[in-house]
Amino acid sequence: MQPGAARTEVVGLHGGRLKLRLAARAVEGQANAALVAFIADRLGAARRDVSIEAGAGARIKRVAVRRAERGPEALYRDS
Repeated sequence: MQPGAARTEVVGLHGGRLKLRLAARAVEGQANAALVAFIADRLGAARRDVSIEAGAGARIKRVAVRRAERGPEALYRDS
């Protein structure tokens, strides 16, 4: 995860993990909230069904998604 970017987008794979740029800054949980919103929107899930399971205070995170309408390939679609 790279907070403070010009726009929120998927960059690609980096070290076997999905890399994202987030327009929100890493201040007071703004980047984490933006990450949850982005993933929920792309996968067609409610925000309450997306949770950061590990790494809330780190750049590398593990995210869980429940009840998604779309699969992970939807993260790569154009904005």
